[in-house]
Amino acid sequence: MRALLLLAPALLTGAAPGHAEGDGTRIASQRDAQRLLAAQGVTLQWIDWSTRGTVRVVTGPVWHLSAAQAQAGGPGRLQLDGAVTEIGKGYFTFRGTIRMTDTPDSGRRCEATKDWHFAITQGRPYYRLREFEWCDGLTDYIDIHF
Repeated sequence: MRALLLLAPALLTGAAPGHAEGDGTRIASQRDAQRLLAAQGVTLQWIDWSTRGTVRVVTGPVWHLSAAQAQAGGPGRLQLDGAVTEIGKGYFTFRGTIRMTDTPDSGRRCEATKDWHFAITQGRPYYRLREFEWCDGLTDYIDIHF
């Protein structure tokens, strides 16, 4: 009975027994983990809605996500690089750097390293960054498509 009581919190949170914050990526939704692994591109509306950039997810104790989109024939760039800290039903959290340069205007540079939140809303086929105005007041839509 004591073993079951010790295991119950891990079952509720989706964490493995003995899992501590920072030990690895917490996966509470296998469906969303599979969606992230099968990601079909990244878009920033200033660059292009139709031509997606690349997304790469490397699994391990800590999942690593890197993504990039480049403006065709132009200077605009989007880059994401960091660790996926948690994957839950309809969302994931990402601890890393997001960088946008020369988009939508030449000379614009936005870069921050922190915890970011992506979520599926309104049944859409992508995770959207939930911090829309994190840089300079412009609304930036960054989407990871699945």
